[in-house]
Amino acid sequence: MANILEVHDIHTYIGQFHILQGVKVEVPEGSITALLGRNGAGKTTTLKSILGLTPPRQGRIRFDGHELQGRRSYEIASLGIGFVPEHRAIFRDLSVVENLKIAERTKGDLDRKADLIFGLFPDLKRLYGLPGTHLSGGQQQMLAVARALVADNKLLLIDEPSEGLAPVIIEQMMAAIRHLSAKTTVLLVEQNFIVASQLAENYVIIEEGRSVRNGKMADLVKDKATIQRFLGAA
Repeated sequence: MANILEVHDIHTYIGQFHILQGVKVEVPEGSITALLGRNGAGKTTTLKSILGLTPPRQGRIRFDGHELQGRRSYEIASLGIGFVPEHRAIFRDLSVVENLKIAERTKGDLDRKADLIFGLFPDLKRLYGLPGTHLSGGQQQMLAVARALVADNKLLLIDEPSEGLAPVIIEQMMAAIRHLSAKTTVLLVEQNFIVASQLAENYVIIEEGRSVRNGKMADLVKDKATIQRFLGAA
């Protein structure tokens, strides 16, 4: 299976701090790949580096045949990368439909994707005209994911989709991500190892700004020593 995304030895600084010190990530097309690691390891910075929000000073990033270094964030997104940031980052004063329309790249994107979006997240159809402030935490997370589906994206970067959600909402979110993986490729940051292990086929572990392990998730699940060493979970 060909890789749709290849991140080669990137080094990223935030201010004077050298956050990423050699990260390598390969994401096979049509798969879910989980980016794992303890808090502060550099997972979110890796996603932001791919998007050009925190551009790497060194290394290469290649997406779907395009070199990303030197491109602005909006140019990278226009190539077909959607982003679901942690903490949802919806526009709380705007309605559900206004939040979704903002994500259109071309007029009519939302109309073309309405069946997919509201099929995955029926709550959003019911809450269509309500402002984001009226949504629960789980519904806000649904909206954040739905917003990334409005335009045609070949890759979705999803940061901590289960954070702070009730178990029943986590199950609903997992079902939605599984459904999406049949249509697009997903690179997932997920602190909850149980969630990550049930979703992803592949994994990359980041430790102190470096990628230290990668492979098939089925193999990692059996490797209790590696899980304990790098993730602190048994």
